[in-house]
Amino acid sequence: MPILSLQSVSRSFGALKVTDDVSFDLEAGEALGIIGPNGAGKSTLFNLITGNIAPDTGRVLLDGRDVTRAPPMERVKAGIGRSFQIPQPFGGLSVYENLLVAARFGGGVSAADAPDFCMDILSRTGLGAVAAKPAGGLPLLQRKRLELARAMATKPRVILLDEIAGGLTDAECVELVGTIRAIHAEGTAIIWIEHVLHALNSVVERLMVLNFGRMLMIGQPDQVMASAEVREIYLGIEA
Repeated sequence: MPILSLQSVSRSFGALKVTDDVSFDLEAGEALGIIGPNGAGKSTLFNLITGNIAPDTGRVLLDGRDVTRAPPMERVKAGIGRSFQIPQPFGGLSVYENLLVAARFGGGVSAADAPDFCMDILSRTGLGAVAAKPAGGLPLLQRKRLELARAMATKPRVILLDEIAGGLTDAECVELVGTIRAIHAEGTAIIWIEHVLHALNSVVERLMVLNFGRMLMIGQPDQVMASAEVREIYLGIEA
């Protein structure tokens, strides 16, 4: 059974259909990449998965359970974690305290277990040395790492990554991709929206292309990127 399924999901805002009959399955432990031009509906799709917005039609299933109308916190507790394109930590709290909030309220970690649990995640995401620093003063790479760490602190089985590599230097991107690859190797399923294609394709097993809210193609990354239609729509290269 897939860990996550979208079945004919659609969503409109007025006359604009931003998600148009999208269906796909995500297997446990799989990494799926999503690409598409700006305005293709990528972030809206994440909001439909997390429950921040509801679909007009279709269903969202988690482990076969219909969560289409479940609120966001219920989905977090059921195993869906998310990072956001623009990191928004609790700036006045320390890096460790940001994780503690996510672990206690999102992951349901007990007060007794939370310190060791959080410090383990900080170590795995390369944040151990800045655990006591205010989150609001972190440079971009560390704020991106904190977004990933906060998602992990909710004990997810699926992590949604929204352009987490955006704005990083090549060297920083390599560092972050190494961390994401290690998390994926541990068995966590990932859906990753990204414009930095070399980062995305070094992790994901399948690639989905969205255009005007519709799924244009899904398949092996090399096959998808070899498509003339994908190159024309996404890369601006005439077929």
